[in-house]
Amino acid sequence: MEDAAEHSEPIPARLLEAWERIVPQARLLLGEVDITEYEHESRDLGHSGTGIDLFVFGDEVSITVPYWHAGEDAAVVLGKVFALGAIVGREMGLTAYDPQTECPLAEGQPQGAIGMMSRVTEDLRSRFGG
Repeated sequence: MEDAAEHSEPIPARLLEAWERIVPQARLLLGEVDITEYEHESRDLGHSGTGIDLFVFGDEVSITVPYWHAGEDAAVVLGKVFALGAIVGREMGLTAYDPQTECPLAEGQPQGAIGMMSRVTEDLRSRFGG
């Protein structure tokens, strides 16, 4: 990580400008969020209630959410992830890609993602408690 930080590229100006438009929209969608900015190399927007995290590092953008959610809770949280992905895509001119389903987020089936998250979450709970 230290090596990556030493050789990090600054966030392109177009993505920084888009970030400024995304943050208020993310706050409307998620509510209170924590913002971390490290000079011109990275930006992070985190929502503690859902675990949703939007991260920009150089010219890479990612949205993550932990396997904490199952059932209706997973549906609500993934709905927010899909909506945040649409905001990011629109503002940054990017296409959101889900590596777990190996397809663009817009082409994914929300029910499939909800089912997968619910199964993994329940499996983890049964193995490790919680």
